[in-house]
Amino acid sequence: MGLGMSDPLHDDRGNRDRSITNPAGQGAPLPGHRGRARPAPGGPFLIGDAMTGGYGRGADILHGCTIAVDRGEIAVIVGPNGAGKSTAMKAVFGMLSLREGAVRLDGEDISALSPQDRVKKGMGFVPQTSNIFTSLSVEENLEMGAFIRDDDIRETMEQVFDLFPILREKRRQPAGELSGGQRQQVAVGRALMTKPKVLMLDEPTAGVSPIVMDELFDRIIEVARSGLPVLMVEQNARQALEIADKGYVLVQGRNAHTGTGRDLLADPDVRRSFLGG
Repeated sequence: MGLGMSDPLHDDRGNRDRSITNPAGQGAPLPGHRGRARPAPGGPFLIGDAMTGGYGRGADILHGCTIAVDRGEIAVIVGPNGAGKSTAMKAVFGMLSLREGAVRLDGEDISALSPQDRVKKGMGFVPQTSNIFTSLSVEENLEMGAFIRDDDIRETMEQVFDLFPILREKRRQPAGELSGGQRQQVAVGRALMTKPKVLMLDEPTAGVSPIVMDELFDRIIEVARSGLPVLMVEQNARQALEIADKGYVLVQGRNAHTGTGRDLLADPDVRRSFLGG
């Protein structure tokens, strides 16, 4: 695999092998709502645009919040606890109803689609918890990620094993016996088995050591450099912004700061308020 050297922000971390991406996108055909996607040409590859809403009949958590990511980018959502970071991600995935705003993916307005139908449109979503089948082996977890597919999945599985070599070594081991970082690799690998159009990660480094966090971030960079957009929520704000092409700082469900990862790291207000000076 060739290394992508042209991006000064990412140096030589990651590659530009497009083989793991799928322009058509696939996903799981689970039962869901009957909303339709509508043409929505133009704009970023994925955008949750001016989203206002909350869970059920509860109070709004998001207030005109906008997050977006383009092909080959890493976009991160950071902010204090209770800022609505994970809620914004779940809103993009269709897990709460929007009173205002829209979600558009690859030229379509998918605001009316259920999460299951958004997966079929090409969203790969990795929740923070309960994101693997602990009693199944690593290989069985990856196979579960691809159960919708009727083509040969072996090439994609080899790509996942190339991305996460430890999973190849432990392919027969129950996923529940793995370390926290290895479980996260299984969860990301399972999402990649659908050959998604966009990868969405909710707190992928929660509870792992700094060394494991760095390794996971390196693999996330590698995925993005293959051309696959990555949108993620992160508590480790400084480290996440260091790898981000685009960053969104949320406060109380609103956009407080938006910019490149580098610009946000250099912003005195962001540094003082969210990064410890």
